[in-house]
Amino acid sequence: MFCEYIHAALSKATYEIIEDEEPFYGEISELRGVWAIGKNLEECRENLKGVVEGWIALRLRLGLAIPPVGGHTIETPSRVEAVV
Repeated sequence: MFCEYIHAALSKATYEIIEDEEPFYGEISELRGVWAIGKNLEECRENLKGVVEGWIALRLRLGLAIPPVGGHTIETPSRVEAVV
């Protein structure tokens, strides 16, 4: 489920060359705030994959919805209050 979602998200990525020490920039516009840079295209793609993984983990931890990408979804579990 996670691998398919990440693969679908990366297939939506766009890349460009910027003026920077790490000139390759990639982003997934469907996932707000998901972007990365790298010294070459492969490094940028690997960095972007790591950002997507962290983005998913953070949204799950905060109980935020994860938008579908390319027909793939990750369901956000309902928050369960601890009984003390």
